[in-house]
Amino acid sequence: MEQRTDLRSILQYLPLVAQSSSLVWPPSVEEELQTMSRGPSESMVNSGEALALHITNIQKSLSLNASDLAPYALQGYALFFDKKISREESANFFGEVVPALCRLLLQLPSLLEKHYQKADHVLDGVTSGLRLLGPQEAGIVLLSQELIAALLACSFFCLFPEVDRRLNKLQGINFDGLFSFPYMRDCTKQENKIKCLIHYFGRICRCMPTGFVSFERKILPLEYHPHFVSYPGADTWANSVTPLCSIEVHTSGAIEDQPGEALEVDFADEFFGGLTLSYDTLQEEIRFVINPELIAGMIFLPRMDENEAIEIVGVERFSRYTGYGPSFQYAGDYTDKKDLDIFKRRKTRVIAIDAMPGPGMEQYKLDALIREVNKAFSGYMHQCKYKIDVKHHPEASSSHVPLTSDSASQVIESSDRWCIDHEEKKIGVATGNWGCGVFGGRPFMSYYTFGLQALQNLNQVIERVALQEMTVGDLWKKLVEYSSERLSRRTWLGFFSWLMTSLST
Repeated sequence: MEQRTDLRSILQYLPLVAQSSSLVWPPSVEEELQTMSRGPSESMVNSGEALALHITNIQKSLSLNASDLAPYALQGYALFFDKKISREESANFFGEVVPALCRLLLQLPSLLEKHYQKADHVLDGVTSGLRLLGPQEAGIVLLSQELIAALLACSFFCLFPEVDRRLNKLQGINFDGLFSFPYMRDCTKQENKIKCLIHYFGRICRCMPTGFVSFERKILPLEYHPHFVSYPGADTWANSVTPLCSIEVHTSGAIEDQPGEALEVDFADEFFGGLTLSYDTLQEEIRFVINPELIAGMIFLPRMDENEAIEIVGVERFSRYTGYGPSFQYAGDYTDKKDLDIFKRRKTRVIAIDAMPGPGMEQYKLDALIREVNKAFSGYMHQCKYKIDVKHHPEASSSHVPLTSDSASQVIESSDRWCIDHEEKKIGVATGNWGCGVFGGRPFMSYYTFGLQALQNLNQVIERVALQEMTVGDLWKKLVEYSSERLSRRTWLGFFSWLMTSLST
């Protein structure tokens, strides 16, 4: 076991230790978990205050410093379970859920050993083992829902060592930040995030799901290669002759409610998961608490570079919700009825892509336009094959070596080693106010406006663009022209209003 390079890359971030070719809990931690697994009559863990005390004890046994927890986190555990939920809910959590989670944690070493035994054989020889999947390292990790549940139980009890994570551009993964709400002026949204996660734990303890979830780091190579899709420049986009895909506009509903198998865009932070385990409640954080298995990716996926995206297939939704931001509220159980694929993953595909933070007028500069459109392209492009659809590649053009008509239409094996879904060509994109519909190779796009006034005329724009039979290149040139006018202050119109005027003239 300890000879595996994938395990060695992640072992320092796990609360387990390698011993005689096996993974084990430190003896004092195993003893504590055994006691808690037998229920509150023996462990005396029957309140939030008692739970906080045991978390502190386990931290000491793992040589972790409880002072490194987020401020007021231990008080938050006590306050939430003793004051913020009903006595009945609290009694059920400590009588049923906590013992079950501890039994699950005791299985973590064997779950990991079973995982690594199968990791090289599930995907036809492509490694899928749990490992640190760093920037510019294309690859896939395939985890069972049971293993994910055990890892998230570690997060709940704050068992992960955190110091080395920060040094390696990894997010904090323990739940102490979530429970540090007592110092907040308005802690309602934080409490509701916790309620979603507590509901998840209750569900998996009653009936453990048996499926799998894959996490793939997708990379658009920065350097030109004659046989692979690489990071397109302005000329590539300008010369594209791909027709624009069809777009459906939805003025109500949410991306995660789309009924098909489209890629569901997660408006991500460059750090996968963003502020999920802290104080904010943006759309990304909502998605991570109603589909908690997404949080597992934060364990092993460091910060994304500008040419990267992360695709997750198979996460199950467990909670309903209402509202957004300060109005976000847990609204009860959700039964996910999505079908499974041949790898026992739910046919839910989430793609995480991050926009430039607070770019201001910088967003209208050509480099910024290229960065944003290529960031989306890295997520939307087919993970198996992609068709070159430009008149000539900019690198070939600059060296006066045009692509032939045959090569211009050839199908490129861009990341076939990790392709585990050969039906992806039928899958579109469900997005909102981040993405756009200029990417060929996807058959359709569903655009959710979230009721924004600025997008009320989007259907008219789509109809006008379709009437003009614009290509990807045509729309790119319009975007560049508009951005130039914004930078020079020749227009203050929004892009859609400007485009309608431009097409009319």
